[in-house]
Amino acid sequence: MKKRKVADSVTINRKARFDYVLGDELTVGMVLNGPEVRSIRDHHVQLKGSFVTIRGSELWLNNLTLGAETARNIKLLATRRQIEALEREKVAGSTIVPVKLLGGSRHIKLVIAVGKGKKKYDKRETIKKRDFERGKYS
Repeated sequence: MKKRKVADSVTINRKARFDYVLGDELTVGMVLNGPEVRSIRDHHVQLKGSFVTIRGSELWLNNLTLGAETARNIKLLATRRQIEALEREKVAGSTIVPVKLLGGSRHIKLVIAVGKGKKKYDKRETIKKRDFERGKYS
């Protein structure tokens, strides 16, 4: 019996949890070439500022920064039903946000979530709650 290797998190988009109220997460594949895979495995990647769009019933990751390379667009692999479900939620005023990049196993995957943007007062509340949990106000 083969042991399955658990996918390691290559990078996490911490800004996404601060800027959005995230809903259900979905893990999708990515269409990459050799040098891009090497950059991701060497942790030369940033999700900050990237976002997911739906173009012609396909998912695209925009503004992914790989190493010294400038931001580029990458096609994401998901089933038709998953894309249609994301499209329905996006129509309702939500955004599709990349949350983290997994790359410990043979395949490199991206975890995306549907998020609704937080207002400024929501962000201040998040900061206050985080500081309170750290014991700053005790």
